[in-house]
Amino acid sequence: MTNPINDLNTLLVSMSPELQPGVYVYASVPFSADLGDIVPLATFREREGLTVIVEEGEAQRAGIEPLFRAAWITLTVHSDLQAVGLTAAFATALGKANVSCNVVAAAYHDHIFVPIESAGAAMVALQQLQRNGL
Repeated sequence: MTNPINDLNTLLVSMSPELQPGVYVYASVPFSADLGDIVPLATFREREGLTVIVEEGEAQRAGIEPLFRAAWITLTVHSDLQAVGLTAAFATALGKANVSCNVVAAAYHDHIFVPIESAGAAMVALQQLQRNGL
């Protein structure tokens, strides 16, 4: 296991974005919804309902209406949860490329969800950020 990195420059040169296969959707379901055998990639409880991020095929089989279709990009660097500036740096780079992003910070990595049609542009922007820094 690696040690978490919190130095912004080291994070940027080490982020190594990796496009995950598949299409993922964001959806919101009532708290009482039976998700059956669906295993969401992530969930978050909001006042309005349970937000789920799930593989598109699973959502379709369960009749879950997608709010957003996304490509999933993982920054493979082990980022410290207290690191400052990484999210701002990649969000700025993606913004300059006109790519919206939704971010999930997990214990080891940051995961970026971008519109499925913008996956290529997002990867180019992230790889350029890794090469050139801020």
